[in-house]
Amino acid sequence: MEKIVWQGLLYDFYGELLTEHQRQVYEDMVVNDLSFAEIAQEQGISRQGVHDLIRRCDRILEKYEEKLRLVEKFQRTRRLADRIEQLLDEYEKKSDKTLLEEARKAAREIEAL
Repeated sequence: MEKIVWQGLLYDFYGELLTEHQRQVYEDMVVNDLSFAEIAQEQGISRQGVHDLIRRCDRILEKYEEKLRLVEKFQRTRRLADRIEQLLDEYEKKSDKTLLEEARKAAREIEAL
């Protein structure tokens, strides 16, 4: 997965757990797509300071994901929901009852998450 997309997902799930300052800087980079120089100027810190803070935030957010696995569960749920939708579309065309059972199995997997 592209790094910026991964950072965005981590921020969406765990961003509120960062300090206000960390959140502002990280959001400026990930969401607002500002450069280190632009963030540094806005925050009154050095480019190196921004770089270090972003790396620290990356590590913090990765640790939350290691422990809680919310992004992983979200992505798995999305894949299973897409699969269920695909199976139901096929069932409408073919009326094959095995497709319904497969969809039910995927739904049970979602419930188990």
